[in-house]
Amino acid sequence: MADEVFFSMRDIDKDYIMGGEAVHVLKKITLSIEEGEYLSVLGPSGSGKSTLMNIIGCLDTPTAGQYILRGREVEDMDETELARLRSREIGFIFQNSQLLPRLTALKNVELPLIYAGVSPRERRRRAEAMLERVGLEDRMDHLPTQLSGGQQQRVAVARALVGNPALLLADEPTGALDQKTGAQIMALFQELSDEGRTIIMITHDMNIAARARRIVRIIDGVISEGGSAQDA
Repeated sequence: MADEVFFSMRDIDKDYIMGGEAVHVLKKITLSIEEGEYLSVLGPSGSGKSTLMNIIGCLDTPTAGQYILRGREVEDMDETELARLRSREIGFIFQNSQLLPRLTALKNVELPLIYAGVSPRERRRRAEAMLERVGLEDRMDHLPTQLSGGQQQRVAVARALVGNPALLLADEPTGALDQKTGAQIMALFQELSDEGRTIIMITHDMNIAARARRIVRIIDGVISEGGSAQDA
């Protein structure tokens, strides 16, 4: 594992106004992760873990606190810089694969490369290579409805990886899958971690969290270090 800090957060708060009152979703979050680290954020529903993921992924902004990503303060970035960061540096995987239903597996995987301005020939080559990487070389021309839940999630993984992001954010990626299929997806994440990918796994499941090398726990918007997975 490299010693370089990928990001650091200090005293991050996130508040929402609901019914005229402030709801404190995240409270003084302090967290850092190194390049190549495999981290899980473990917490029950409503604990604030998805909000934390959205802030890490620059999909949302904190109410207060400091977030430094790859040596830069995120607060200082404009919308164009943030969009470029999300498209080139961060890959997102959600519980539901969120594939576009009218596009084939191949076209779904190509989407991030279209937004990145990659040529048609090159994006097809890279999308095909990534679908082969996740074991779907014989399903490239299938629509999402023609794929199993596990296959759809593998397409989502391929889509997240096709732009070669520095950080992979996964929010309950096995939550909608059966146990066997979920184990296959987690085995794929382990392979990616072994290759040196920086991965953050958001989950409520201790068995999933234990696959990571380090666990932090979040309850009622407060985070605590959980040590290594072996200690959990």
